[in-house]
Amino acid sequence: MASLKELKGRINSVKSTQKITKAKQMVAAAKLRRAQAAAEAARPYAERLSGVMASLAGKVSGDSAPKLLQGTGSDKRHLLVVVNTDKGLCGGLNANIVKAAKAKAKALIAEGKDVTFYLVGKKGRAPIKRDYADRIEKHFDTSDVRNPGFEEAEAIADDLIERFEKGEFDVAHLVYPIFKSALAQDPTVDQLIPVPAPSSESSGGDAVVEYEPGEEEILEELLPRYVKTQLFASLLEREASEQGASMTAMDNATRNAGDLINKLTIQYNRSRQAAITTELIEIIAGAEAL
Repeated sequence: MASLKELKGRINSVKSTQKITKAKQMVAAAKLRRAQAAAEAARPYAERLSGVMASLAGKVSGDSAPKLLQGTGSDKRHLLVVVNTDKGLCGGLNANIVKAAKAKAKALIAEGKDVTFYLVGKKGRAPIKRDYADRIEKHFDTSDVRNPGFEEAEAIADDLIERFEKGEFDVAHLVYPIFKSALAQDPTVDQLIPVPAPSSESSGGDAVVEYEPGEEEILEELLPRYVKTQLFASLLEREASEQGASMTAMDNATRNAGDLINKLTIQYNRSRQAAITTELIEIIAGAEAL
């Protein structure tokens, strides 16, 4: 049984930890408001750009289509671009992203595809390396940037497009979290390269639109920007998801610390009362002996 000194030390230690988790919770809550606003503000732009892309792509087909839309003509080599956070203490967010990436890799490998990984963020490296060490193509580090934004998305996109043009892969999939709320961040897998073919609903229906210059020239400019926009949106969603998950995790840690403090305090008081009782019994026994 722990001594009174040990119990008191544990109580003070847990209280110190509780102060830290409470502070981290408040910081995450403050950052979440900004990150959520940024992610939500970017969604309409990405959706509108997708609509324009669909309208243009519906008018271009065959050999006249740019390679980013047409593809390489094969789907043998797949690249998984996995967007994780750079910091921990955000619950199961990174574990869920890695789980989605591994599930996609497993399914592709089962189909006989060649799968490699392009890892963005530090926290997804170790768990993916444990199972797919020989399939990791590159790490893209964002840990030295306070708020990763369009510049980082542009650098990633340029690298991916260059690799695609060189024929290093046929299809790239983007694995990232979508922020729903502080309690829910859903990992998703979207095809990034080649740009997915438009659906009939998103292609603008029967609307007649004339483009100047031609559709092919406009697509040559818009396709790389579309890839950059998708990556930029994924970084914004990652930031909002990280802060939301961190706030929830720190709130749970603070509550658990409070519960532990209460249990230790009860144990301390009982031990203290038992020690006092024992001491009184010894005093009484000594007096009777006299």
